[in-house]
Amino acid sequence: MNRTVLIVCALLFFAAMACQKIMPGAPGPGEVVAEPISGLTSAQLNKHILGDEIFAKIYTPEEGLGPIFVQASCEGCHIGDGKGHPINIVTRFGKTGTGGFDYMEDEGGAQLQPRSIDGFQGEVVPGSHMFRTDRLPPLVTGLGFLAAIHDSTILNFTDSLDADGDGVKGTVNYLEPELYTIYNSDIHIINSQGKYVGRFGKKAKEITLQDQIVFALLEDIGLTTDQEVNDLFNPQTGSLATDDVADPEIGSGTVDNLLFYLRTLKAPTRRNETAADVILGEALFEQIGCIKCHIPSITTAKSDIEVLSEVEIHPYTDLLLHDMGPALDDGFPEGSAKGSQWRTPPLWGLGLAAESQGGSMYLLHHGQASDINDVMSYHLGGEANSAASGYFELSSSEKDQIIKFLMSL
Repeated sequence: MNRTVLIVCALLFFAAMACQKIMPGAPGPGEVVAEPISGLTSAQLNKHILGDEIFAKIYTPEEGLGPIFVQASCEGCHIGDGKGHPINIVTRFGKTGTGGFDYMEDEGGAQLQPRSIDGFQGEVVPGSHMFRTDRLPPLVTGLGFLAAIHDSTILNFTDSLDADGDGVKGTVNYLEPELYTIYNSDIHIINSQGKYVGRFGKKAKEITLQDQIVFALLEDIGLTTDQEVNDLFNPQTGSLATDDVADPEIGSGTVDNLLFYLRTLKAPTRRNETAADVILGEALFEQIGCIKCHIPSITTAKSDIEVLSEVEIHPYTDLLLHDMGPALDDGFPEGSAKGSQWRTPPLWGLGLAAESQGGSMYLLHHGQASDINDVMSYHLGGEANSAASGYFELSSSEKDQIIKFLMSL
């Protein structure tokens, strides 16, 4: 080996060593949110990647964005597929009307689209509104597992009459099916009134994951689909003007790929679950009664995607509506859910929330809680009052153990 070759080898070695010092190490599996479920076939993985590209795509006015919208991409609200930041808060508004709740559709309701493409004007919350509710974009990982839970499993969790006398009731949001909804009779059960169980959204307003996707494409990005063919417009401007892009702006294949992507995102990975304080915190979490709503383990039904089929998952939710009391009453009903009723949010991924929220935590539906103590304060007064009271009766070290457990999820 001549001198030149030795010098080149040495330079390459020191360059590699320098890069190791400058560049951070790759994150461990438990620190990554946006990953496909392991075990997908090569064809399924390819379809997942296609959906991933759609999720990250920033749409332009020429592709159908708007004319009024919230964000220009799915990723814009769900950064890294994680829980959203208050900068991307979604606002809905309404008022009490003579015939019931008025979603103020003639004034731009129920959802606000504050941004617009050139030549159009974004909406503002009208002064005549009585109720305003702000919603943080949710974590989107693990949704395929939640979609694979059988309705009967969710219904078995209900206790609308509080038969066991523990103060926790739990009901479902029964909804009439939309025309575009595709139902799997092996998962969804229609009741005697022709309604289905809702499971997606802050108040379980959407029955299927496809419902949620089509709603978000239109209401958040302004993209029409085969299922929602009418473009958004701003009635506050006194005009029905829409963009010049032919509807539907998104084809069924695109929606299908996006649906497959969300169905095959892995559930958040547990971290530090064998640590002594985490184990003790989990026992205390159960002891004070939090698991009455945040159910630790659920088994999915048989699914057309093998990796989702008949598996035990740990989302820490019952997917039911619970009356959370006056502190969390936004006065905004959705379906059969009242203003104070909210679907139990899955707790998996809670410990990763700050990663997609700029290093700080913004918790609850409106992001107004900055830590677990704040969250528990909001739980006082409703169905979770007993559990919240039990939490505040614990010692500081016991509270810390519960927090460590929750941060491990």
